[in-house]
Amino acid sequence: MMGSPYNHTTEAPSTFILVGISGLQSSHLWLAISLSIMYTTALLANTLIVTVIWMDSMLQEPMYCFLCILAAVDMVMASSVVPKMVSIFSSEDNSISFNACFTQMYFVHAATAVETGLLLAMAFDRYVAICKPLHYKRILTPRVMLGMSATIIIRATAFMTPLSWMVSHLPFCGSNVVLHSYCEHIAVAKLACADPRPSSLYSLIGSSIIVGSDVAFIAASYILILQAVFSLSSKNAQLKALSTCGSHVGVMALYYLPGMASIYVPWLGKGIMPVHIQVLLADLYLVIPPTLNPIIYGLRTKQIRNRTWSLLTHCLFNHSNLGS
Repeated sequence: MMGSPYNHTTEAPSTFILVGISGLQSSHLWLAISLSIMYTTALLANTLIVTVIWMDSMLQEPMYCFLCILAAVDMVMASSVVPKMVSIFSSEDNSISFNACFTQMYFVHAATAVETGLLLAMAFDRYVAICKPLHYKRILTPRVMLGMSATIIIRATAFMTPLSWMVSHLPFCGSNVVLHSYCEHIAVAKLACADPRPSSLYSLIGSSIIVGSDVAFIAASYILILQAVFSLSSKNAQLKALSTCGSHVGVMALYYLPGMASIYVPWLGKGIMPVHIQVLLADLYLVIPPTLNPIIYGLRTKQIRNRTWSLLTHCLFNHSNLGS
């Protein structure tokens, strides 16, 4: 089944072949099962978060609005890649059309750019809430929130549109086999008959600016938060705040470290990290954060947890009454 895709074509391919994770074919079924479980969890948890925040007027504060947007972006990001990954790993249905490939590329990378901006916005929200609580409502007004959200989306669009245009307009006249589980732009650009370095260099510089600046500001926010926490007189309050910050930092590490590896490792040489490890990290970095974000940012928050429990019990109670 995998024999013919490796032949070279004489004209631009109508489809690409996604090989999944080369070297881990024996584990593809287990990967398909694991991805399916995480994807289902991500969809259910993020849908629940969006529903609870949307329905409850008490949860219209900036923190919850950013969390609602993050949940929606997580669903888009995971849905852009996971169904196709599961199809590749479970049934070897590994072909994807030319247009679908570049559409997937755009949504995946745009969603990741939006997500890093949202993580920065949420870190800033926590900084204002903890370090400047008396000025919270004056600083984070609805107008400021709208401006932050619009800036995040415009930044992601402005970054991804030229990149998608550059890669999609490269001439593809050779192999159509993408050594990846989804249409990651570097893996696709390598198949071009022309020099892919301009688009790859644009991606490297743009990603470094976006991710680097966001990580720097997030780190600064949490350093200031920790300074404020350690100034608290109550040990219980300190432990609670440290637990919350620690879980947030852990989720961010799971998001940023694999993402940074996928950005820089291809430029550092093949010997730095095996290709199958690079692909696996890139796959997990699109699935694990959407699975953990609603749990860490949402269900561990007391207000959302209480509202979620109330909504579930209300639905179950009404359903049982209707059944009786």
